[in-house]
Amino acid sequence: MKFSNREPQPASMQLAPMIDIVFLLLIFFIVTWQYTRSETELSVSVPTAEEGVQKNRSRGEIIINILTDGSIRVEGSTVDLIQLREKLTAVAEHFKNQPVRIRGDGSVSYQRIVEVIDTCQKAGIWNISFATQRPEPPK
Repeated sequence: MKFSNREPQPASMQLAPMIDIVFLLLIFFIVTWQYTRSETELSVSVPTAEEGVQKNRSRGEIIINILTDGSIRVEGSTVDLIQLREKLTAVAEHFKNQPVRIRGDGSVSYQRIVEVIDTCQKAGIWNISFATQRPEPPK
């Protein structure tokens, strides 16, 4: 009399799908790191403020950097006020309440900041925030 073995054979571990997933995660994190690097890569020293909310970056938020010399950089490219308005108008048509964060250098003139705010409002963007940093604690 022959008895059959009812226990299943041990499953072998497949490494190829696991390696694929690890590489996809690695690519995802490298790409997202590159996008956030465009904000911090610039040498913009934002003003300090003791009060204020430490706001996390909103999803889809547009970062406008205003450098010391008054030049404006958006998404890694230098633009003037006309190009900025065209870009923001195109975005505002598709997305209502589009968030914009202005990162102005502490030494840039207030007039230049007001010009950028005015350009945002002319483009139809009203959800504007300003980047600041906390002052360093006394030693």
